[in-house]
Amino acid sequence: MPSPAVATVSIGNALRRFRRNRRGSVAVEFALIAPIFFALLFAIIETGMVFFAGQVLETGTQDSGRLLYTNQIQTSGLSAPQQQTQFFDDLCNRVKTLFNCIADPTSLVVDVRSYPPGTTINIASPIVAGSLTGPFVFQPPPLGSSNTVVIRVFYRWPLFVTGLGYNIANLNGSQRLLAATYAFHVEPPP
Repeated sequence: MPSPAVATVSIGNALRRFRRNRRGSVAVEFALIAPIFFALLFAIIETGMVFFAGQVLETGTQDSGRLLYTNQIQTSGLSAPQQQTQFFDDLCNRVKTLFNCIADPTSLVVDVRSYPPGTTINIASPIVAGSLTGPFVFQPPPLGSSNTVVIRVFYRWPLFVTGLGYNIANLNGSQRLLAATYAFHVEPPP
């Protein structure tokens, strides 16, 4: 039977050897840092995607808005609902790589308003209590008018990293409202 003094010495030796042994310390340090690193990495990626998607929506809105600026929709001979469908389809085709507007047409909300000259234009926030609220209309400028037109397009972008403590959502249900605005003054034809 070993003496208690020998057992105490061997335990002390084992603890000293354990303290000096550096094998596996990198794995332990990585296990401590990895969750923070990956949460930060995913938050950066998601923020970049939100900004990129917002820019795609802005560009698509401006490109589709040219249909109204150049009077292509108004002179097409289509009814008002058909004009609205044509505008929506053109916009959806421009942004469909990032936005799910073909499978879910209600995900992309379009608001087109025409204001006569001298009218005060008030643009209110469409977010009320965490929800997107309307009314949203499609009112292109009449032919030959010198109206000011404001086109606003909204999309509910889903967020995934919000559960990790990083939250840029401004809508209920972990969603970020992306908004694009295009305003122009219609010059009357000569």
